Amino acid sequence: MSQLERQIAAVATLAEPIRRDLYLYVAKRRTDVGRDEAARALRISRALAAFHLDKLAQEGLLETSYRRLSGRRGPGAGRPAKLYRRAPRQLDVTLPRRRYELAGRVLARALAAVPARTGSRVLDRVAGGAGRQLGAAARADARGGARRASALARALAVLDEWGYEPARENGTVRLRNCPFEALANDCRPLVCGMNLSLVRGLLQGLGTRALRAELRPEPGSCCVVLRTASRRTLHSP
Repeated sequence: MSQLERQIAAVATLAEPIRRDLYLYVAKRRTDVGRDEAARALRISRALAAFHLDKLAQEGLLETSYRRLSGRRGPGAGRPAKLYRRAPRQLDVTLPRRRYELAGRVLARALAAVPARTGSRVLDRVAGGAGRQLGAAARADARGGARRASALARALAVLDEWGYEPARENGTVRLRNCPFEALANDCRPLVCGMNLSLVRGLLQGLGTRALRAELRPEPGSCCVVLRTASRRTLHSP
């Protein structure tokens, strides 16, 4: 089976509604998920949850591990539970095939080769402009739409749409996924700087000064976090 065929097979696995909901649930969790927890969350039987979770693992969409959830050891502690977490595997299916990631890597390396001050200044300006366009569009939609939302809610909606997976954590918004991870692995300072300018531009386009974007790298997440002077704003519904 070719790489394209394997990618298509993995995506097709998510066509089943229960399986898709299980994958999305596990993906949103920051800790490993057991079969009992997944079954309760989706209100299905444990056996059905186990069946679909194992199918997702077989396709490489989830990773598995074993651990005793009780924390006890030795005789009588019970068998370790099978746990699931989202796999780092990336799926990109375009028909006909396109290789935008390769083009992005070449462009990022080319930009990294020019004098640092010049390249960073140009990239910051272009990324900030792109972010402002995204923010202005979201702001216009909110004005013309039936639903009114806060600047924070609009920012989270845009970031979620573009794959950042924003999550509120202890007075901040942590972006749990980096949409540019492959590029960041090649040119991290360049791409992280672009990310910061893009998100700052987004906030400017939304017209909010209550939020600020900062570089706070953390393993497994985007390098940017959102902070606010008022924690109540972040915890409001």
